[in-house]
Amino acid sequence: MASQDWFDKDFYKVLGVAKDVSEADLKKTYRKLARKYHPDSNQGDAAAEATFKEISEAYAVLSDPEQRTEYDQIRAMGSGARFQAGGPGAGGFEDVFSQFGQGRTRYQTAEDFDDIFSMFNQQNGGRFGSGGFGQPTGGFRGYGGPTRGADMTARTTIDFLTATKGETITLQGEDGKPFKVKIPAGVSDGQKIRLRGRGRPSPDGGETGDIVVQITVRPHPVFTRDGLNLRVTVPVTFTEAALGATIEVPTLGGDPVKLRVAPGTPSGRVLRVKGRGVASTKGTGDLLAEVQVAVPSHLDDEARAALERFQELQPKENPRSELMSKARG
Repeated sequence: MASQDWFDKDFYKVLGVAKDVSEADLKKTYRKLARKYHPDSNQGDAAAEATFKEISEAYAVLSDPEQRTEYDQIRAMGSGARFQAGGPGAGGFEDVFSQFGQGRTRYQTAEDFDDIFSMFNQQNGGRFGSGGFGQPTGGFRGYGGPTRGADMTARTTIDFLTATKGETITLQGEDGKPFKVKIPAGVSDGQKIRLRGRGRPSPDGGETGDIVVQITVRPHPVFTRDGLNLRVTVPVTFTEAALGATIEVPTLGGDPVKLRVAPGTPSGRVLRVKGRGVASTKGTGDLLAEVQVAVPSHLDDEARAALERFQELQPKENPRSELMSKARG
């Protein structure tokens, strides 16, 4: 329905489009502006919220062919004019609005708003319902749409192997009802899994809320995560590191693998085993085995004598000379 303030509001200028803009370009421009000024992306920014309301109002009118035609005709009859009781031409302007139906604009939700809010659902964890704003958990009420049901939360602690391989488990919701959740392979500690439409129902026929499950992963005594890679520290003896050796390295939930330690391998060197890390939809990581030279804590007389003899035979060089030189600058 037409509104007298249409004379004062240039909706084309608000959206930054030409008056002959096509429906496709209008929609494309609105989607870009909606992403930029959406309240969820600008929390606490009153100016952004006001701008978002302005572009939503403009798009609601221009995206509706009937309202756009009325708007264009009214603007053409008196662009920039204001309504004042008894003012010049007031009767004529009243006639204009009597043709279109008096009253202020009713901001209807354009049918393609569903696409916009579906997009925000994906970007913001499903906090907005389709068909205008639903009500997210925080209580943000939309422009004319039904209230979205509240989200429910749940927490669970899983072991390291389950987080790596994935598994379907059963949990109990806030309402006391059990529900199943599929833990995807490669889930991380602290990650949240959202189950769409499994939360509380809407009080007025809107979209059902979600269940948000927060995951805690127990540490493993041997392995740690590095993205999709698994890390493990592998002790080797001094002679294995100095002379070289073939050693066994454990894998997560599988048989050990054999790795070749090259002669002269220092502590901290990383040996890589391709494809033995975390397998997920994003890819498969590697197993990273970090060599740590183990120093014996006890030597018998024969071993001590052998090491002393070795010390006499090795080149007389200070392994810390380069370190000291760099420290002095």
